[in-house]
Amino acid sequence: MTGCPLREGAATMFDYRITFQSPWYLLLLLVIPPLWWFSFRGLAPLGPYRRIFALALRSLLLLLITVALTEVQMVRISNRLAVLYLLDQSLSIPVPQRQAMIRYVNDEIRQHRQNDDLAGVIVFGRDAAIEIPPFDDDVQLTPLIESLLDQDFTNLSAAIRLAQASFPEDAAKRIVVVSDGNENLGDALKQAQGLAKDGIGVDVVPIRYERRGEVLLERVTVPGNLRKGYPFDLRVVLSNLADEAGGEAGGAVRGTLVIRRRTGQHDRLVSEEKIDLPPGKRVYSIRQEVDQVGFYTYEAKFLPDRPEDDGMKQNNVAEAFTQVRGKGQVLFLEDNENPGQYARMIEALGRQNVEVQVRSGDQAFNRLDELQQFDTVVLANVPRERLTDAQIQMLVRNTQQLGGGLVMLGAPDSFGAGGWANTELERAMPVDFQIQAAKVVPRGALVMVMHASEIAQGNFWQKAIAEEAMKALGPNDLCGVIHYDNQAATKWLWNPGIASVGGNRKVMLARISRMVPGDMPHFDPGMNLARQGFASLADAAVKHMIVISDGDPSPPSPGTVQALAELNVTVSTVAVGAHGPAGSRILEDLARQTGGKYYEVRNAKALPKIFQREARRVAQPLVYENAAGFSPQIRFPHEMIRGIDGELPPITGYVMTTRKENPLVEVSLIAPQPGSERNRTILASWTYGLGRAVAFTTDAGFRYAANWTGWEDYDKLFGQIVVWSMRPVGDEGQFMISTEVDDGQVHVVVNALDRKDEFYNFLNMAGTVVGPDLKPVELKLKQTAPGRYQGSFPGREAGSYFVMISPAPGMAPIRSGVNVPYSDEFRSRAANEALLGQLASLQPKDGQPGQFLPAIDEFGRLEPLLAVDTFRHTLARATSSQDIWHLVALLSACLLFCDVFVRRVQVSFAWAPALAGRAAARLFGRAVEVPQAATIGRLRSRKAEVDDRLRHLQASARFEAPDDRRAEPPPEPARQPGQTESLKHEAPPALADQPAAEDESYTARLLRAKKKAWKEEG
Repeated sequence: MTGCPLREGAATMFDYRITFQSPWYLLLLLVIPPLWWFSFRGLAPLGPYRRIFALALRSLLLLLITVALTEVQMVRISNRLAVLYLLDQSLSIPVPQRQAMIRYVNDEIRQHRQNDDLAGVIVFGRDAAIEIPPFDDDVQLTPLIESLLDQDFTNLSAAIRLAQASFPEDAAKRIVVVSDGNENLGDALKQAQGLAKDGIGVDVVPIRYERRGEVLLERVTVPGNLRKGYPFDLRVVLSNLADEAGGEAGGAVRGTLVIRRRTGQHDRLVSEEKIDLPPGKRVYSIRQEVDQVGFYTYEAKFLPDRPEDDGMKQNNVAEAFTQVRGKGQVLFLEDNENPGQYARMIEALGRQNVEVQVRSGDQAFNRLDELQQFDTVVLANVPRERLTDAQIQMLVRNTQQLGGGLVMLGAPDSFGAGGWANTELERAMPVDFQIQAAKVVPRGALVMVMHASEIAQGNFWQKAIAEEAMKALGPNDLCGVIHYDNQAATKWLWNPGIASVGGNRKVMLARISRMVPGDMPHFDPGMNLARQGFASLADAAVKHMIVISDGDPSPPSPGTVQALAELNVTVSTVAVGAHGPAGSRILEDLARQTGGKYYEVRNAKALPKIFQREARRVAQPLVYENAAGFSPQIRFPHEMIRGIDGELPPITGYVMTTRKENPLVEVSLIAPQPGSERNRTILASWTYGLGRAVAFTTDAGFRYAANWTGWEDYDKLFGQIVVWSMRPVGDEGQFMISTEVDDGQVHVVVNALDRKDEFYNFLNMAGTVVGPDLKPVELKLKQTAPGRYQGSFPGREAGSYFVMISPAPGMAPIRSGVNVPYSDEFRSRAANEALLGQLASLQPKDGQPGQFLPAIDEFGRLEPLLAVDTFRHTLARATSSQDIWHLVALLSACLLFCDVFVRRVQVSFAWAPALAGRAAARLFGRAVEVPQAATIGRLRSRKAEVDDRLRHLQASARFEAPDDRRAEPPPEPARQPGQTESLKHEAPPALADQPAAEDESYTARLLRAKKKAWKEEG
């Protein structure tokens, strides 16, 4: 945006200035002098006064149009100052200093804030939050910070960015940074340089720590891959940062080093040893040997004998992990309510030399590292509600980024029938869990009656459970929500009440998020609405209703319940304990009479899983069953069915899905019925990221495939399915991976040798990293030396990072990982005063640099700090501008009308004397002379007089020739002797005042004579 500077070419009036954004348009004002020159003679008929007035209006109109084109602005100049205090609340700052900074801010505001100045407070750790917005008052902080922060990091850059966005426009701006300067996220200096450009000043109050002891457990190192039964050294690196004067025995710190080993759900103590740690860095080595195959995590912890020898406890723990490879391992997850259904398949895998570990769905795994010992995870008829969203995400990342296998077996509680639709796991499968063609399978209908507002966070939980139930429905299913609104009416949440989910899912979820249900007094109105809605559905194969309540509403009438039962509507009820015990006889009877299920809930967190389970009733039509049986057909000779010839034994059912439209999807087995081939998949597979995923839509023999258990190829088929899905294994001995954490970056080094132990050069290595947040990060590796490849990725989050590297196309990927034990927040001991000094030295635009104030130390003395006024007015005054060109344009439009009016309309003021006379007569009480009314006789007399006068004038002018025939002037008579010159000028009186009469027409002379007669007659 271009324009005039605020101090150049701007008119100042009090606290306002006029500025122009496009000042070059002012050159148009040079047109005004020529306008006067050319228009002055052209406007002569207007008379002298109207002509001047018209030209002045026209000049003013041009001036206003020109000013509007310049985008004129009104700029207000403010003398206010806004100061925002940025308080570092990270855990690296001791509690006494954090309390002292609160006292400092309160005292500073009370002592130095002036008039209309504003003060505000922003606190920060990993992120920033506004504790007190900018306010023109002596605001005061409470001793306890109210904002919720992650204090494991220091992100000063985020605080500066938030402050920059929080300042008001009509005040000068200054931030006061109260911090130790040890940022470990963001770039505060780069962010502050933007402040200087905007004229924002920066003052700094450093935080200095007392001289204290500190012990860091820097890392635990173990080989990334081990061989079963081979010994190895586990190393623990400890650093004693205590000064020589501290601690005991010349600075040494005495404590206990505890090492534990965890694999799966088993935890074992490896070592517990008393050590004396002298100042400096020490490495402790422990000899270990592992006899069992698995993925192991080692945790080391240092416990000082004297707490004062160690300032921060957060940096006393570190982890490392390793893997002992053996035969392929499979994690087999089954439903905890139906254990043993897949015993026949588990036995078959054992005979195929596959090690299987069976776990129930509710005790599956809790961390991503627990999945690393398994090459494949099998979901055997596990419903959606058994796993959390985080666990589902771990399964998908383990396959997509870490190369693990994923197999889902079909039964009534799997795929779409198990509530897995619209989950992230559906995207990892080669089939979609919903049927897109409505003619393939009848649809289901679900109605939810919401009444639970009196439980703790009732509205939140109602929205959460309704959303989870919605996710389990397919696009052909129907859904409706009944609630008691704030207008004391029981009504549907949308219209029509029961609507198709397909195409409306987002709108329905949005309505649910805005729902505010009230305390429903009666069940009958909602039940009747649901009955009417279900009665209008002719093609719904399953009609199900879920009622959540605390049991307070009046019970439904027997007629209403009977009507629902006649419509084959099942009603499941959920009783929540809002007024005592959760049990409710009303809800229990309602569920029993309609064939539904009754739940008693004492913890609201259990509600989403209940609604997911109940929503699966609507998805049951996705299961196709045929008691007569049918044999799957081979569609593609995949590796999983290699060696299986002839007709397969018949099955009696499977879960219907939709094959994904992706060239990577390979369908090996299909069912002969029903519908199109796209929905009849029995066995499908594809490569998903670095791993493989398999969908087997029938079971393994306990229900639909009971005829398969005695089949001779049973072991071969399921063995080949699982083995094909396993994580690929290569000769990892040729690749050695090392990792190191330094300054928030994880550095990865790969040394590659071929089978001849020669350097492996020019490999196109690529990698993927999955961090603690389960988000994939790309890892780029470049060759830096013969056989050596290096890369790095950000590693500031504490936790485990899993690395999967693909050496080259066609080569098996290699795995590694690293553990970041704690944030860099707990590594620093001294304030970063160099960074803080750079912030204070920044020169704000048109203002003075900030000040580096005395530090807040362990003594908490505030007098030196309060001697510096952070509310000093040494910054450029703030300006706020407002466009006024549109007002100028409106005024110019009004003047355009005036300009036309002056030039086209002649205004007579003859009425003014008469009006003044009447006003004077009324004021002084004099009689008003009423003019005699004109009559027809007077008019005729006057007309006759005028006619006579005209005839006289015409007679005196008859001797003149007409205009179209100009006569030669008569010859001048000869002058007689003694005749004077004056005789020459004698002429009739009528023609004496008519110069050049011979040039005028007869009509003009007649008109002039008529005007003269009117004038003489008064």
